Amino acid sequence: MQLISEEAVAETSVRVAVDALEAALRAGLDPERETPRSRVATQAGELLVMPATRGEYTGCKLLTSTPDNARRSLPLIQAAFVLFEGPGQRPAALIDGTALTNLRTPAVSALAVRHLLPGAPGAPLRLTVFGTGPQAHAHIEAMLALFEISEVAIVGRDGPRRERLTARLDGRGVPVRAFDPGSSTEAVTGADVICCCTSAATPLFDGALVKGDAVVVAIGSHSPHRREVDDTLVARSRIVVESLASTRLEAGDIVIPLSAGVVRAEDLYPLRDVVTGRARVPAGGPRLFKGTGMPWQDLVVAVEIYRTHLAGRSPMRPADRAPGVA
Repeated sequence: MQLISEEAVAETSVRVAVDALEAALRAGLDPERETPRSRVATQAGELLVMPATRGEYTGCKLLTSTPDNARRSLPLIQAAFVLFEGPGQRPAALIDGTALTNLRTPAVSALAVRHLLPGAPGAPLRLTVFGTGPQAHAHIEAMLALFEISEVAIVGRDGPRRERLTARLDGRGVPVRAFDPGSSTEAVTGADVICCCTSAATPLFDGALVKGDAVVVAIGSHSPHRREVDDTLVARSRIVVESLASTRLEAGDIVIPLSAGVVRAEDLYPLRDVVTGRARVPAGGPRLFKGTGMPWQDLVVAVEIYRTHLAGRSPMRPADRAPGVA
């Protein structure tokens, strides 16, 4: 069994991950039929279990969500992914699940942006990202890798973290500006793409400020009671979701407006239908993608990580093997 570390996960590009996700949807994968994740309340937070199977591969991501981890200098989310392979379903790899998530989530977001941008391909885009954590950084890197970005705006409450993230982007050849949430109007009104990557429970900005042709991605919450965007944006937007079923269970950004009658279930476009061309998202307002993360996405990206790892390896050294595995 291969042990695939955070550094090894980084060998797989976000473009490879995006293309694999798109190929899976075009090949007939139906997110509505996928097994939803399950949750177990723990003393310190939650344990989430995310199983999926496709073709010769089966896998499961186990992750913990621990709200108090910031004071321990630990990530909010920590995870491991186990991949099984072949007719015998042998354990093939143990993958750093946090690194997998930090590749998978922006890859899904980038896939949505790829299909929702209304302008000409290659047109320079102004990107605004709410958040200063790993997902915010990963989303910036994904957008820089896949689109022509003319400017990046980072909005975050924590000044030192804003500055650290800004410093990490030095030398990329793109102007980067940092904003406090209280003075972020310019960052919202000027953005072509807005990525919300926070743990916020209430909306981050006034949805009336968003440009009529902008794309907004909201991925920070997977709770029906938390949200990053407001009713105003939802009412103005064409809304694309990972799946209708998972949205009803976990997507507070949509569940709350649905309950209030701001939007109807029939107004939602599944990402699969948009990617495959079964649905065309009409013009006339911002385009909002809501993601909460699904097990099938982890499996598809994990398989690409595994294949990339095998392709780049020399004959296995003893240190590459899991303890006790021949």
